[in-house]
Amino acid sequence: MIYSGRVRNNVIVLEDGVVLPEGTPVKIEVHEPAPAPAPPGSTLLDRLGDLVGCLELPEDLAHNHDHYAHGAPKK
Repeated sequence: MIYSGRVRNNVIVLEDGVVLPEGTPVKIEVHEPAPAPAPPGSTLLDRLGDLVGCLELPEDLAHNHDHYAHGAPKK
């Protein structure tokens, strides 16, 4: 059986009124909370700004995109 619960005052409290007999062996699997959504009004640059400039790209990438992406001859 799988039961859900939360830790309250360092004690695991099962949800839905589940009561297990005293001494029942259990295994605990901790589920990490989902990351908080971006605050309203934040831009893509706000969220990913630390990635700006981390790649070294060819200077003619825009002009020769097909060459770098698909192997076509350079223009």
